This record gives sequence, structure tokens and C-alpha cells, in this order.
Amino acid sequence: MSRENLHFLTLFLIISVSVSSCDIADKARYDNYRLYRLHLETEEQVKMLQELEKMSDSYIFIGHARHSDQDLTIIVAAHKIAEAADLFKRYNITAQVLVFNIQEKIEKEWDNVLPEKTPGYQLDWQHYFHLETINQWLDLQLSNHKDLTSVSLGNSFEGRNIRGVKLSRKAGNTAVFVEGGIHAREWISPATSTYILNQLLTSSDPRVKELSENFDWFFFPVVNPDGYVYTFENDRLWRKNRKPYGPICRGVDLNRNFNSSWNGPGSSSDPCTYDFAGGSVNSEPEVAAIVQFIKTHVKESRIKTFLSLHSYSQLLMFPFGSTTEQVPNYSDLKEIGQKAIDALAKKHGTKFKTGSIIETIYPSSGGSSDWAYEEVGIKISYTFELRGPPDSTDMFILPANQITPVGEETLEAFIVIMNEAKARGYYNDA
Repeated sequence: MSRENLHFLTLFLIISVSVSSCDIADKARYDNYRLYRLHLETEEQVKMLQELEKMSDSYIFIGHARHSDQDLTIIVAAHKIAEAADLFKRYNITAQVLVFNIQEKIEKEWDNVLPEKTPGYQLDWQHYFHLETINQWLDLQLSNHKDLTSVSLGNSFEGRNIRGVKLSRKAGNTAVFVEGGIHAREWISPATSTYILNQLLTSSDPRVKELSENFDWFFFPVVNPDGYVYTFENDRLWRKNRKPYGPICRGVDLNRNFNSSWNGPGSSSDPCTYDFAGGSVNSEPEVAAIVQFIKTHVKESRIKTFLSLHSYSQLLMFPFGSTTEQVPNYSDLKEIGQKAIDALAKKHGTKFKTGSIIETIYPSSGGSSDWAYEEVGIKISYTFELRGPPDSTDMFILPANQITPVGEETLEAFIVIMNEAKARGYYNDA
């Protein structure tokens, strides 16, 4: 090969590599990151893990170390596995590896994510979908159902419309507000929201038809659109919105930003943490939009039920998250919740627990369901933590083949909640 040809070939390879590098998305990767389930027995173990969470961003805590006799799930970066193993051994912490390579789970899930430009008519409940497809599907339903109207909460921080729909088939109904996708990485939440909406629109089941005819429904499948888009394009495990705070940190946990014991237990004032409560009450445009919409419509539209969809842990929870003080209708909410999860379990055998937020999962302040109950007076206020169980190996990366069964069983719980609350007089005119 001549010197000139060799030079040309070298230049071609350099250009090819440069072009290929430009095509690589700026995506976070979790190669060989491990998912651990820990059991904490002593205060010394708790204190060590609290310090570890403060000092290192190579450990992703799903919940905080709070007390002895606690189970805790954490993700450990690949380059910290040896360090973590040493710490668990030194402090005699029982540690089980649930997943050895989280990136493999993400890539397997991606096989069931349809492309961004997938048209709305192709939306189903065997795949996960980008925001644009969900919004096109909403448009399609609006064109096909005259009793469905378009509603908007307003715009997100990055200017995306927070879209929803209202289903109303009879004048004078009380209304239900269904909040989906407030935590970006919980993809099963928007999917379950659209599944249940579709059932209300099309089901021939007389129980479902009764719900669709005797209640008005506000559905907002993705109230955190910026975060949701970011989980598709950049970081699958992102939780917050995308508003910057300071020179480095970005994002607020929107479910810590509402005016209910704001910045209290179970939230953080550190902008770099996953449960950062924000700069002030309702500081985030997404939260301010929800608050304004519900306050504006709660009386006019008779919104008497608030249902928020999250994952994971298989829990049906009600206020409060910030205090062990029981709400006045605790017994009703507990009994309704128990009947709802019993009905849910009969569908596919999935076992849930029910109770107040603080007694079922962990302390949590500034949440939407607490705010809806406390400030707006919506006394039937529940938060679902959908599949899987607390020790799930799937976490937020629930396989797409579970979307339909999750939707089916959650719908069973919706039916019981609405019927039981109605039977107890919660939807009578005040």
C-alpha cells in the first residue's frame, strides 16, 4: 500500500470513529451495578449507612437507613462493589445480591420500548412508550369519544404541556383525579393510567361501565413530562423533574414539594439528593400546576377522590406520610384499602399491604396525596405502589409483559375503592 493510500485510510478511519462517537447517545449506563437487599439489625449499621449515603454518590439508596430491624435496598456502582462487600463484612450486615448487572435489565426492557415516533394508534399494554406516543393516543381517544375532553395542567419546567383528559358521561357526578408519572422512572405508572382510562372508555364489564357513567374522571398519565422524557433519552433511573438548583444539581422530587409538612421527615434540603423537597412549597411548575388545577376545580367539578400511581412495593397507602397521627377517617380508609387489596389479589394473586404512608413504607413529607387530603379536603386519597414486592429484582424496570396484569388488578382495586367510599357516604353532597 502506498504512503498516500495509507494516509487516506487512516484519515477515513478517524472520521468514521468521530462520526460514530457523535451518534452515541449521552446515556447513563449501569454496567455491573449491583442491587442489594440489606437487613439492618443494629444502630451502628444504620449510622454507617447514613454516613455512606451522605459521602458517596456511587451508592443509590432506594429509601434511607432509619432504624434497626429494617430492610433496605441499595444500588452499588461497579467500582464500589469491593468496598461495599468489605463494609457489609466489617459491620456484619446481612446482604443479598438481587441483581448482578442492572444494565442487562435495562437493555432487556428496551426490547419492549417502541420508537419515539410510534403513532398513537399503535399504543398498547405490551410495550412502553415515549411521551409523544402517549399524547397522540390521548388525541385519538378525544377524537373517538365525545364524552372525553382535553384538559391541561399547564407547562413543565422545560415547557412541555402536562396533558390530561376528563371523562364525563353524566351531569352532577363527583370526580376522581388520577395522577400518573410524578416519579420519572416509574414507567408502570403512566402505562397503568392509560390502561384504566381505556377500560373506562371501552369495557363491556358492567362494573367498569358503572364507574365510567357514575363518576367523572380526570386522568393525567405523566405529570412529570421532563423527567419521563429524560428516562428514555438519558438516564433510565432518573426520579425527579429537571429544574436546576445551583451550579451542579438538578431536579426536585415533585412528591416532596407539596404543602403538607413540606421539607419534613423523609425529604431532603440537599438539591443533589433524590428526595430533594425543592426551594420552597410549590416551587416547581409541575406541582404548582397540579395545586392550581385542583383548587380551581375541586368544588365546581366535585373532586372527591385522589388516586396517585407509583411503583414499587405493592402497597395501597393513605395519609399521612409525615406523622403517625391518624387521620379522622383512618378506620374507613384502612377498611376500604383492605377490601381493595383483597379484590386486587383475587385477580392474579398479587399481595399488597395497606395502611398510612408512614406505617407501610417510610416517612414522607410534601406528598400529593397528603396535600389533597389535608389542604383541599379530599378524604378518599390513596397512593398505589404497584408491582413488584419490596425485594423485587425488577425495581422500577418492570417487564412490559406485566403491564396488562398490573392494569387489570389495579382496576379491581379502583372498583372497590369507589363503591365502598360511595356506600359510606363520601360522595354525598356536603
